[in-house]
Amino acid sequence: MTLTEKLSKEKPAKAKATNMAAVDSFELLWREISKVFSDVRDALAFVGAYYLARRSITVAGHIANAFYVHLYSKVVDEMDFVKRYGPWAVITGGSDGIGKAYAQELARNGLNVLLISKEERKLMKTAKEIEETFSVKAEYICVDFATEDSIYEAIKNKIADKEIGILVNNVGVMYDYPQMFLDVPEKKLWQLIFVNVAAATMMTHMILPQMVERKKGAVVIVSSGSCSQITPQMTVYAATKTYLDYFCRGLEYEYKDSGITVQCLMPFYVATQMTSFSKTLSRTSFFIPSAPTFARSAIRTLGYSSRTTGYFPHTLQHWIAMMCPEWLWKRAASSLNTALREQAKLLLKQHP
Repeated sequence: MTLTEKLSKEKPAKAKATNMAAVDSFELLWREISKVFSDVRDALAFVGAYYLARRSITVAGHIANAFYVHLYSKVVDEMDFVKRYGPWAVITGGSDGIGKAYAQELARNGLNVLLISKEERKLMKTAKEIEETFSVKAEYICVDFATEDSIYEAIKNKIADKEIGILVNNVGVMYDYPQMFLDVPEKKLWQLIFVNVAAATMMTHMILPQMVERKKGAVVIVSSGSCSQITPQMTVYAATKTYLDYFCRGLEYEYKDSGITVQCLMPFYVATQMTSFSKTLSRTSFFIPSAPTFARSAIRTLGYSSRTTGYFPHTLQHWIAMMCPEWLWKRAASSLNTALREQAKLLLKQHP
């Protein structure tokens, strides 16, 4: 056999071997790629299942907690607040709105009440109504929490002989209506800080020591649903209420072994004098309760939850707020507050 014939026979064999090697390499590569994708798919499926399970457990936990706080607390026997906490309750901002309604509910449960507010005529009227209706003692102190800190010494002297079982830090101020930050008067900004932040802080610092000494008592702090998410056009108000929420949660942890109940209430809109700038917010509905309706619901949650809206429909709103992306919440809240501001301006034109 000649050299040429020999080479011509070897070429097809080599080509065939090369083609087979190429096919084998591709199949091997494809198997490896498929394996990687399969592993990634399995990993993603595991992550997805884990996330879904975790979210399901969280949602189930929220639902169970809501039933416990808002339903179970109402079907069990009413708590003996006097025995559990003490005979007297101090309510700041107690002459009107939520404060007045909460004071009435405490009096209904047998507690003597001490109301603190700046409007003496309303204080006298409310105290008299409570004494006549519920046959308990009702006293009051007329002070303006927006003024200098000397008021706290006067309050301290007034309560020196009283066993305070429950402190309700309710006093608060809000914008006259939703506004951009630079449109809020400087005086209003100072009021927001003195009344919403300082009052709850200093009243708690004043009364908590006697509770700790007796190893029983309750501190209720009224924050707001507006601190659930950033709320434009109510920025400073929502920020002060966020402070109250954080303050309350810190207190609850610090004094959990001292026999003290600390509760943060985070209501959304309640039809009170604060919301009178809007016809929409002044009309009671499923989501906008009257102050007495809210107070009846909220007081039953005391001892069952350290952080709650106090009212089941508001809890639904809080869930929505928590699930909503921040950018969407800010856009929706800003649009709502713009509409409410227009309502307020229209009312001011009609009733200057």
